[in-house]
Amino acid sequence: MAGMPQAPLVVSDRLKRKRSRHLKEQVIEAILLFAAFVSVFTTVAILYVLISESIAFFETVPLIDFLTDTQWTPLFEDAHYGILPLLSGTLTVAGVGLLVAIPLGTIIAIYLSEFASVTVRETVKPFLEMLEGVPTIVYGYFALLFVTPLLQKIFPGLPGFNMLSPGIVIGIMIVPYISSVTEDAMRAVPMALREGSYAMGATRFQTAVRVVTPAAISGIAAAYILGVSRAVGETMVVAVAAGMQPTLTFNPMEPAATITAYIVQVALGDLPHGSIGYQTIFAAGLTLVLLTLLFNVLGYWMRKKYREAY
Repeated sequence: MAGMPQAPLVVSDRLKRKRSRHLKEQVIEAILLFAAFVSVFTTVAILYVLISESIAFFETVPLIDFLTDTQWTPLFEDAHYGILPLLSGTLTVAGVGLLVAIPLGTIIAIYLSEFASVTVRETVKPFLEMLEGVPTIVYGYFALLFVTPLLQKIFPGLPGFNMLSPGIVIGIMIVPYISSVTEDAMRAVPMALREGSYAMGATRFQTAVRVVTPAAISGIAAAYILGVSRAVGETMVVAVAAGMQPTLTFNPMEPAATITAYIVQVALGDLPHGSIGYQTIFAAGLTLVLLTLLFNVLGYWMRKKYREAY
């Protein structure tokens, strides 16, 4: 009988712990919701700034001239506002970078996922990930002072500023992004598919190329799109090694300016706020955002179309 009064106390303690746990979950949920709201708010704020300033720019410069003029000289007395020279430089540098990064990153991912031992994988991956932590300005001077002189020995007529050198270095820089995401996608493929391929007499290489890679194509496509976005948005490497002269050319052996390099050039200058020259960086920035959005939409479509469910 002496123990009977303790039962309400036990129930009360359980209720308190349950309420406390419920309160903690609500606090954590509120923190996560706030973090998600901050990311959405930041995106909306960036778009608002770009669009509002770009509207003011297009009130002075016709949109058709912006899209079709082949000269970009907004800071000259004879001003031209054609985005095509900057766009060609951006796409050329990104294209060179992807020609380096996609094959190299895919080969590394296939090796790490299908052939490397655990020891080798755990040794190589940290070195790959270290490349992500190198400041881009270091890559820029590496392109200017090491890669460009090396290329000039192969191509004697190559100028000191060109798009080939920064393109190659950007490709090296984004290899970790492509290889890491591609490897994760390949390792997510069920082992049963590999075992079925081995049972049919396929070699490890045939299994990796003809079974695992097609099965992971949606994740591999996502890795490629991530690499494209990273290459298009790179700033300091091209600002240091590609030159600052906007030229409408797709020849990587020539100097040119990219959208990001031009934004850096103007942002560090002395143009007054609100002037037409100052507003050009927002129009160029909006173009870059739309270009990146286009690649991301393409990547989403590819992931949705080729995604496999296991």
